Formats: sequence, structure tokens, C-alpha cells
Amino acid sequence: MKNIYDHKPKRWINNETGVSRISYHNVALGTYLQEKSKELLNNICSLSIGLKKEFLKAFFNDEGCIDFRPKRNLRQIRGYQKDKSILFLIQKLLCDFGIESRVVNPNEIVISGKENLQKFQKRIGFSPGVYINGNRSNSIWKKSLEKKVLLNEAIKSFKLPSH
Repeated sequence: MKNIYDHKPKRWINNETGVSRISYHNVALGTYLQEKSKELLNNICSLSIGLKKEFLKAFFNDEGCIDFRPKRNLRQIRGYQKDKSILFLIQKLLCDFGIESRVVNPNEIVISGKENLQKFQKRIGFSPGVYINGNRSNSIWKKSLEKKVLLNEAIKSFKLPSH
């Protein structure tokens, strides 16, 4: 931000969650960032594979979760977005990495199957230090867990093929 805007943001920290929030109160800056967001969405498919990877990683770090319930034989990476066109864009980008996914209602993309989870882990992955919120009322784990660790556990839990 320092390269495009020479003012310091206002900062807040939520003491309950530890989440930091920064705000820049400038209409022109907001317009600029909206334009850049549209530009990124329009051009991401033609950008390098490295930039596509970082885009997908950022999406799943922020909007994704691991749905791992071994008793129900459920192992999925799920991502949420109100704008379905973005979900279809995410699906297309995942295809560039050989990862199959499906867009489901209401506003979700799902990656399932051992091979697809392994490809996601190897080719995209989650950033270190990104956790699921164990304090959520619907948390099945009741503790915060690192997403990449939970993905690894989900993959390891697949049964070995019998010979």
C-alpha cells in the first residue's frame, strides 16, 4: 500500500479474536482498488501459473475450509463466495492445476477425492499459520487447527487400497 498511497491507515484489533483491521478512508483509493480488483479478475486466466497459484491460495486461505469428518467418510476443501462467476473462475483456475472441483448451491466450490486433495496440497496449498476458528459455534473440533495440518490429516485418513 505504501507504493500507491502515502497515508497511514487507521488500525483496530479485536481483542476477542485477535483479528486486526485496517481502514483507509479515501473515496479515490476505494475506486482505484475496485478498478484493480476488476482488472485482476478479467486478466487472471492469462497471467503466469505462479500468479494463478497465489490467487487460489489467497482465496482458499480466506474463504476456504477443510470439511474433514472421518466418521462420515467426508474429506473436502470448500470455498465460499457470493458471486458465482468468481466460483466458476476459481474452478477454471483449479483445472489449470489438474484439480477437479464442482460448484454447488448456494455459493460454494468443493474439491473432493484423495487425488484432488493431494494435488491441491502439492500444487497450491494453504499458507503456514492459517487456522480454522475453533471458537465458532458450529466448530466440530472445538479448537483452532492449522488448515494445512488438517488437510494433511484428511489425506492420510484415506484407506490404503487392498491387494
